[in-house]
Amino acid sequence: MGSQGAQQGVRDASAGWGLRGGRLAVCTAVVLCATGLLGGTATAAQRSPDPAPSPGGEARHLDEVRKEIEGLYRTAERATDDYNAAEEQVQLQQKKIVQLARTIDSGQQRLAALKRRAGALASAQYRTGGIPPEAQLLLSPDPESFLANADLTRKGQQAVKGVISQLTHLQSDLQGYAQDASHRWEQLDADRRKKDAARKEINDRIDAAKKLESRLAAKEKERLRKLEDDQALFAQQKWLDSGVLRDITNKASEQGKKAISYATSQIGKDYVWGAVGPDTFDCSGLTLRSWQAAGRTIPRTSQEQWRQLPRVALKDMRPGDLVIYFSDASHVGMYVGDGAIVHAPRPGRQVTLTGAGSMPILGVVRPDGDPAR
Repeated sequence: MGSQGAQQGVRDASAGWGLRGGRLAVCTAVVLCATGLLGGTATAAQRSPDPAPSPGGEARHLDEVRKEIEGLYRTAERATDDYNAAEEQVQLQQKKIVQLARTIDSGQQRLAALKRRAGALASAQYRTGGIPPEAQLLLSPDPESFLANADLTRKGQQAVKGVISQLTHLQSDLQGYAQDASHRWEQLDADRRKKDAARKEINDRIDAAKKLESRLAAKEKERLRKLEDDQALFAQQKWLDSGVLRDITNKASEQGKKAISYATSQIGKDYVWGAVGPDTFDCSGLTLRSWQAAGRTIPRTSQEQWRQLPRVALKDMRPGDLVIYFSDASHVGMYVGDGAIVHAPRPGRQVTLTGAGSMPILGVVRPDGDPAR
């Protein structure tokens, strides 16, 4: 497909997805054509990236730097998923503890009321002297009066037994709630430690990557960025050459169109780990908010999105589906059609379009449907 045909294909696809504004369609076309996402004649991408050699083995040095930086950011991304999962658990435990505290408070008030009732019943028995019904019969001058008193006594005894039973069960329940609350506090503390450890690892890895990049001269940084782009382009072209797009549809569901519209409107916003918008995003934060905008609630992390959402075969992928990357499911992007995804790449980058095959694909999940559809 030539450049003009590619641009027209993107315009048509954009119209089909319900994307608003000609500027997005044009920008999308430029990005897709420039990066070879539409399977055009990208001859430079037919071979492995081969940076121009320079004195002192600079090309080899830059490739090693690229791999090291990529490894650091990949580790940071895995830690970001750990952080997000721990943060979610912290919020869950805090809510549970608040609920338990309210339940315990309500139970204690009920316990106090039962104790008052028990005390009143005990006082009533004390006032009658606690004389057994048989003795009352012998001492009573009026049998009918005795029978009435005996009936009242029996009812009083039943009431006392009922209050004692309720007291026993309620005290047992309160003890159970207190133990549950104690366990929740321990779990909350553990989740906070996990969160802190993940935060430290993220910051350490990002700092190390930035330090590594800061040692490069301006021209080296430019060549490094080109090397990264060439590597992604090569992987994308290889994926396209497999013929994968022959079976993949460009037709999104109604909710999928809304999710894509939201995700693509975030293009250009910064990646920030742990962020879920509206100004910055991490990879799963972007997909979470996009599908929330479409009326669907999905898990927070890419790992949980992979674990919980319905999976579909790659050949059945459609726009709006989520593409999960790497063997540990540590990255996610949203498929927008024509072999492209929108995603939040990593620290120092912005939400952007890139090739769906530019990273190792683990699988595809569908937030809004049955995997059989």
